[in-house]
Amino acid sequence: MNVINKIPGPLLIFMGALSLSFGGLIVKKFEGSTEWQILFWRSLFFTLTVLVFLIITYKKKTLSSFYKSGLPGFFGGIVLSFGFCGYVYAMSNTSVANTNFIISLQILFLAIFGYLFLKEKISTITLVSIILAITGVTLMVGNDLRPGNLSGNLAAFTMPITFAVLIMIVRKFPTVDMVPAQFVAGISSCLIGLSVCIYYSHSLMVSPNDIFLGFLAGFFQVGFGFIFITIGARSTPSAMVGVIMLSESVLGPVWAFLFAGERASLFTLIGGGIILFAVLIQFSFLLLENKKEKAIR
Repeated sequence: MNVINKIPGPLLIFMGALSLSFGGLIVKKFEGSTEWQILFWRSLFFTLTVLVFLIITYKKKTLSSFYKSGLPGFFGGIVLSFGFCGYVYAMSNTSVANTNFIISLQILFLAIFGYLFLKEKISTITLVSIILAITGVTLMVGNDLRPGNLSGNLAAFTMPITFAVLIMIVRKFPTVDMVPAQFVAGISSCLIGLSVCIYYSHSLMVSPNDIFLGFLAGFFQVGFGFIFITIGARSTPSAMVGVIMLSESVLGPVWAFLFAGERASLFTLIGGGIILFAVLIQFSFLLLENKKEKAIR
């Protein structure tokens, strides 16, 4: 872990975003597994990865790290698990491009939730960004109203919403370590996948190919992605983290096009472009606000 800690924060954030960007491609490559089987195997390997990271990082204090994270960390993990479930379902039932563009809305949900729960004011620029984002989503989702794809598009919203809720918890309890929460999220989503498989009498045993893909998704894609971002965010300004994370939304559809032959529709590209533009406006505004605050100090 000392090697990872020596890597510059912004580079770690990009490495994390790069890892996460392969999520859609990996899900599309599963052969015959249901969304819930994919969720189970992905979450299982992710949980093991986070556990190893916790043991290496905290050593004998691993158990105490869960105690210190307390109810906020536990609740944050449960919330994040719903995002994991929504991600797998969305990638299985709509396009990678739609899912990734919707995920990029997280910064705008942060502004909305900040206003609702922390009484933070919404500026005119933020309001314009929200309107633009809604326009982009309407174009993108409204063009594809088939029942399966519509449910996938709606499920994709769980990712930015749960992420925003998680950040609200961090803001409310800034001293809480969110790494144990990731372990809780992995266990929870694993149990959800297991429960649904049992309910529908689906066996957890899938093909060796799909188990390997579950390993890739849980260990490299989500596991390394979250670890890189968690470490990199400690030394990287939040506005810069957000801008770098947009690379996930851009690269995800590229991998799906190059290696899975998935072509995004014109409406998806236009709507996604509007969403990214709205998010960039919001990030630019936050960056200027941070500079003003530092200048005042």
